Amino acid sequence: MNRQSMVKVTSVIKEGEGMTTLRFQWERHISPGQFLMVWVPGVGEVPMSASYIYGAKGVTVKEVGEATRALASLRPGDSIGIRGPYGRGFDIPDGKVLLVGGGSGMAPLMAAADFIADPAKVDVLIGARTSSELIFVERARSASKEVHVSTDDGSSGKRGTVVELAVEHLAKARYRSVLGCGPERMLSALLDACEKAHVPSQMSLERYMKCGTGLCGSCAMDGLRVCADGPVFDGHILMQSKDFGRLKRDECGRHVKL
Repeated sequence: MNRQSMVKVTSVIKEGEGMTTLRFQWERHISPGQFLMVWVPGVGEVPMSASYIYGAKGVTVKEVGEATRALASLRPGDSIGIRGPYGRGFDIPDGKVLLVGGGSGMAPLMAAADFIADPAKVDVLIGARTSSELIFVERARSASKEVHVSTDDGSSGKRGTVVELAVEHLAKARYRSVLGCGPERMLSALLDACEKAHVPSQMSLERYMKCGTGLCGSCAMDGLRVCADGPVFDGHILMQSKDFGRLKRDECGRHVKL
């Protein structure tokens, strides 16, 4: 898995404001929730959750730094380096599942929806700050019979947070598990909601990563390595964490507040 493969970008899709999906042909198996280390020649390497795991693989890039901006500027025919896949993905149970995503956090959740395959077994809640930052809404509607949207400013769907939507759904439906991905403060609130509803949960975390293989420790959280022990964690593990929802590490390994 540490061997890097050079692949050509086959398609580039603008998803939402500052978010772009790159598709490429790559023959390795990826489980929903796993991530890839993506190298932009001459720029650098970044971890990216797989947003497409069947057929042409894909990653969905949110522009936040030099490497992600370089990824988003690529065109079909350009080459990137891929290694992986890495980490622990979602453990998807039999029965109905609720997917709760915020912003670019919808990327690994849509891979999970593709894996589930039965639209009757998955409900999808999509949140963003504003309508221009919503992604994968139509894709979700193809994968689920129940899709709801929220925006902080009310520009699309229900005004409010996606966690508020989740609380409503947890009160009226029975789920075997809740899968969440998004900003960590959102996930912390979602975890609390799941605990109150007595529904098991799994959360996909994003932390600063350098190696992707558990060697460097840059993504350490309470003695766990997010890249190797995660990025998907069971809710009962996160409930015991002192860092989750409160602290993260910067590029120098120092704790900083979320």
